[in-house]
Order: sequence, then structure tokens, then C-alpha cells
Amino acid sequence: MNLSTDLLAAPAGLQTFIPPQRCLLGPGPSEIDPRVLTAAGRPTIGYLDPAFVTMMEELKSLLRYAFQTANPVTFAASGPGSVGMEMCFVNLVEPGDKVIVCRNGVFGGRMIENVTRAGGIAVVVEDQWGQPVSPEKLQAALAANPDAAVVAFVHAETSTGVASDAATLCALAAQAGCLSIVDCVTSLAGIPVAVDAWGADAVYSGSQKCLSCVPGLAPITFSARAIERVKARKLPVRSWFMDLNLILGYWGETTRTYHHTAPNNSLFALHESLRLLAEEGLAASWARHRRLHEMLAEGLAPLGIEFLVEPAYRLPQLNALKVPEGADEAAVRRRLLVDFSIEIGAGLGPLAGKIWRIGLMGYSAREESVRRVLAALRELLAR
Repeated sequence: MNLSTDLLAAPAGLQTFIPPQRCLLGPGPSEIDPRVLTAAGRPTIGYLDPAFVTMMEELKSLLRYAFQTANPVTFAASGPGSVGMEMCFVNLVEPGDKVIVCRNGVFGGRMIENVTRAGGIAVVVEDQWGQPVSPEKLQAALAANPDAAVVAFVHAETSTGVASDAATLCALAAQAGCLSIVDCVTSLAGIPVAVDAWGADAVYSGSQKCLSCVPGLAPITFSARAIERVKARKLPVRSWFMDLNLILGYWGETTRTYHHTAPNNSLFALHESLRLLAEEGLAASWARHRRLHEMLAEGLAPLGIEFLVEPAYRLPQLNALKVPEGADEAAVRRRLLVDFSIEIGAGLGPLAGKIWRIGLMGYSAREESVRRVLAALRELLAR
């Protein structure tokens, strides 16, 4: 082949991509604080550079604050929240292990898929979408399955906007001798997450929700009991990339063994987003999300828009709203994006076409954002 003549022609007419400026009020990603965007654009350095190692240690400390844990094994996995989920299951579930999975939305369903792919046996505790996980149903499932090894549930179900009682569910798991896997992708920094107080064993989140960081990182933490289970496995972890036995040498306190090329600039951004969280304070962040949710709810009431979830279980940062009778669900979302540059989310699964999901997460949880979406909805529904 003559390389000088047989190469494909390069695409012509391409310009620098400049994304439109959106008001991101969907289920994620959220808008990003300018300080975090600036941090992401700082010079790249090597992942074994002493300066980078120092930043990694600070990042671990900041994540412990966000998770409210003293777990030494607390770090940011390289990948989105789904990688955090899979890392928990491939490390803690061996072939033949029985895992009780509580499903009350899309992401409980994904947990079941992870159990199956890890070779485990899923025992499913079902609750209605829009309802929290039932402690009574979990207790019954544990009694019926005394050989269960793990209990898994979603703390804040992004598909429905409902919060479950993590403290009670983790306590039930521990009393039965089970490890607990908890999905906090949407809850971290938006509502109280207290890993040590809950007694949770494996907890993961995502960078792009209430932390308002660039997508692609999964904050994660493991208890000492969970690490003991990993080290006592009979068979190797099925995923090389997510094997904690290897990753511990990468994020260890005294060692830095090469494992993979870290997403350095994304970690710079996460470090800054966690600094912002520490400056505001966890309690203040939780209160801000609650206050903006109440402001949204007050503005929606005159429009006849009702919530899917009862007040006691609503996520302030993820508002699932019933589409009013006569409104075209998809058309309203489309016009919000095209006419007002506002993004909100649609329903998933059995709720598709029936609800809108308005996220007030992290940097998106601001008064001007709430006023903007309320004004736009008033105009569109009046049409």
C-alpha cells in the first residue's frame, strides 16, 4: 500500500466544539462551579509525581469527610458511578453467594444484573416505584434466607426521587451477618450520608451529581469487614481493572504501585469540588438542597403539578413530578431545551411518559435556577 496516496482523507470543515450554555436541571450531570472547571484545566502531571501523590492523599481525606467515615479504603474509582457499583459487586460477591437486592427503581435492577454477572444468586425484595425500600420486607427476606452473604439497596433512587432508610437497612443486614452495599450516587452531599453511623460496608457515589464535578469518577469507600471479605476470597476477582487487591496498592497510604493511568485532570476537579463542599459544610449543603426543593415545590403547586413521592421520602435534589393531565410530556421537555436552554429529565421504565425529573443538585441548586424553570413551565403550560 502506498501510504502517500491511499490514506483516507481527513474530515474537512471541522471547527472547535463549543457546547451550548445549558441550565442543567436533569438527573445528572449537574452544572459545574467555575472553580472546578478551572481546576480541570490545570497542567497534567504524572500519576506517580510526588505532587500528585500528595493531592491523592488530600482527596482521600476530603472523601472521608463527604462520606462521614474513617475507612482507610476510601478513594475515587476511575469511571462513573456504574463502575463504583460494579467494583462493589465483583469484589464482594463470589460465584454461588446469595445476595438480597432491594429493588424500587431502575438502579436496584442494575444491582441484580451485577449479582448475576458476578456469579451470585439474587434474592429480590420488590417495592413499588416511588416508595422507599421496606425494612419489613427486607427483614422477612433475611429470615427466609439465613445463608445470604450481602444486602444491596439504593439510598437515593434517581429514577423515582425516593429516599430509603439506609441506617435501618444496614442495621438489619449487619444483624443477619451480611455485608451491605449501598448506592449513594445521588445522595452524597445532597442529603445526610453517614457511612460509619450506618455501619455500611461498601458505599459508592458519582462525581457528577451533588458534588457538581466533571462526570467520570466514582467516590467509593469500604469498611474493614468488606476488605477482609475481599482478601479471603476463594476465587480471583473476575475483573482485573476493578480488583481491590490490585487497586489498594495504587491508592495505598505507604505504597504507589502502578495500576492504570489515572484521570489526573478529573481528579484535580474532584479535589476542588470537595474543597468547595468542605468550605460550605456538609450540614449547610444539605440545608441548601432542602431549601431549594421547598422553593420549587411552592412554585409548582399553583401549576397543578404533583410529586410522585410522599413528602417524608422525597429527595430534595431529585424531584419526580407527575405530568399534568393534557400536557405533552416529551414536547414540554423539548421546548424547555430549545426555547429556554433548560434540561430536565424524563421518566424511566414504567414511569416513562408519566413523570418529569427536575434535579437540584450541587451547583445547580441555586435560586436563579429554580426561578428560571418555574417561569418556563408557567409559560409552556399556559400555551
